Amino acid sequence: MATNERLRRYLSDELGSCQDEDLEQRISELEEIDNSVSRVIETDVEGLSAVANETRYKIVRVLHAADSELCVCEFAPLLDVSDSAISHALSQLTDAGFLRRRKDGKWRKYQTTQRATALLVALDGSRDINHDKIDISTC
Repeated sequence: MATNERLRRYLSDELGSCQDEDLEQRISELEEIDNSVSRVIETDVEGLSAVANETRYKIVRVLHAADSELCVCEFAPLLDVSDSAISHALSQLTDAGFLRRRKDGKWRKYQTTQRATALLVALDGSRDINHDKIDISTC
């Protein structure tokens, strides 16, 4: 396989030589890494997809900033979308685990979850990282 030949050349450069056993060991190590991350990728992609829309992301941000429950009707003045689009967005965010919903009489109220808070904290913290100045050779 061409991919393995390129890996063989890389290992040869790194190790000084590359035997079949070296290649097989490295492929085995890479497959282990792949298996360990594959378990969470689907869940993470679903979560990231849920906030990968300006309306849904704004809902999460507004709820987080409010630091309390908001009624579904309180989003309409803030979002330039239909009521049904707001309801759909709230449903998607709830299904993805970013919002908690409860019924209060005839009203539905929403609040962020710890998962939403963790995501926002990570995003906020990542803005301070200067990607251009990281020297990966020292990592």
